[in-house]
This record gives sequence, C-alpha cells and structure tokens, in this order.
Amino acid sequence: MKKIFYLLLIVFVVSCCKKGGEITEGDTTGTIVDPNNINVSILIDLSDRIDPTTNPNVTMSYFQRDTEYIKAIEKGFLNHIKSKKIITYDDQMQVFFNPEPSEPKINDFTKELKVSFDKNTSKDYFASVEKKYSEIPSYIYQSALKDGNYVGSDIWEFFKNKVKDYCIKDDKRNILFILTDGYMYHENTKFAEENKTSYLTGKLIKSNNLNTSDFKNTIEKNKYGFVKANDDLSNLEVVVLGINPEKGNPFEEAVIKEYWENWFKEMKIKSYQIKSADLPSNLEPIILKSIAGK
Repeated sequence: MKKIFYLLLIVFVVSCCKKGGEITEGDTTGTIVDPNNINVSILIDLSDRIDPTTNPNVTMSYFQRDTEYIKAIEKGFLNHIKSKKIITYDDQMQVFFNPEPSEPKINDFTKELKVSFDKNTSKDYFASVEKKYSEIPSYIYQSALKDGNYVGSDIWEFFKNKVKDYCIKDDKRNILFILTDGYMYHENTKFAEENKTSYLTGKLIKSNNLNTSDFKNTIEKNKYGFVKANDDLSNLEVVVLGINPEKGNPFEEAVIKEYWENWFKEMKIKSYQIKSADLPSNLEPIILKSIAGK
C-alpha cells in the first residue's frame, strides 16, 4: 500500500508542475515559469540615429517610427493581459535607456512608463497605460532632439551588467525589444578582444572588408563579431527593431544582422528577431505576434 501511495504522490506532483508551467532549463531552484505572465522591456537607443537632420527620411522620420513601434508593443502587451482572467494578472512593462539621459524629465517619464498588472488592478488602469504610452514616448524623443546632445547608447554594457537584473524575472516569460539602427558604439565601452569588439560602426565594417557577398566566410575565418557580454540568457527573448544601414555597401545590413545573430547565439538567446527600420504598419503584426508567442 505504501508503494502505491508514494507512486500516486509522485504522479500528482508531476501533474501539478505541468499545469503550473515549465521549469526552465538548467534551473536548480525549482522556479516555475508561467508563460502566460510576461515581463516586457524596451531599450531605446537615443543616439543621433533619431536626428532627422543627420538621418533624414522623407516617408517617416526614424524617431516617429520608434514612437509607433512603442505603441504597437504597448498594444500587444495589453492585448495579452485582456486575454487572461483577472485573477491570473501578473505582468509588467518598462522602458530603459543606457546610459540614462541627463535630462531629469526623461528619467521621470521612464518611471511613468513602468507599469504592472495584478489581480487587484482596476479596469481604469488600462486606459491610463494607453494614455501614457501614447503621449510620453513623443515627449522623450522631442526632449532628446531639442537637447541635441546625443550621448549614444551603450547596448553592450547593458547586456553585460544590467539585462539580468532589469529585464529578467525567473517566474515570467521575458521579452526585450531594442530600438536601434544596429550599430553599437559608446565611448565608455570601446574595446577589442582579438578580432571581436564591443562596438560596431560603418567604419569597422569597411576596415574588416565586409563589403562583398563573401562576408559570412570572412567573418567566420577571422572570427569577427561582438565580444560576448553574458554567458546564459536562455530565458530572454529579444526583438531588435530599426536596423538602418549606412548607404554605400549593399551588404551592410546583412553584416549588421550577422553580428547580432552570432552575438545572441553565443549568449544562448534561443528566440530572437532582427528587423529593419520598416514602416510601423508593416512591423506591428510582427510585434503583436512576438508578444503573443506565435
């Protein structure tokens, strides 16, 4: 009888674990991940890529595209929550810059954009979040454009020192959206380890002779790429939006994406997408599907 009892107990425990979620790979703490609870982060590159004078686009300025991307992310986030029962609400979303802008108002805005939902959240909060994400991002970009002091975005350092603390919750599905043109550079984090670097510029791509159709073989042969910033980010999904290559090299965009893809793979990021700076109407369906997990 005791053997039967213990057997039934094991079956019961396994059954409960399956219903509650999946235990993450390599997780020794027994933390159960509920894929229905999401943690969405947005990292914004406020470098001169958003400057309409430096990087003009007659169809739609890049800072305007960014604000529409952010609205689409917010829409996908709220759609996800609305698909759940109120008692299961346990979701959050936030915006980051690295480094933080010197403008105090921008830092205040990021606090406003940190939102969370739980079972006690009122229905009015949905409208509040929609309003915040409809208005505040425009204020942030206008403030950055007015200031004109583009300090760049230290994406490498963010992945090295902050992404785990800021963007990953052990019990949630974690999604990080990065709004950037794909180039990576900051004066405080510029170094190389053999042929790998913490940065990527048009000048570097040119000096590495990555301007022919054979660029993949050149990258592999010379071991070009980003220096690995983290060992294991397997519980993070990443969507890069806004890749915008400089003109003159027909393979520039493909090279940029190759750098990012290899970097993500090296950090064990299993789910990622790298998208060009397309019109928001074209990228919105992709953004919505990314959040929905489809």
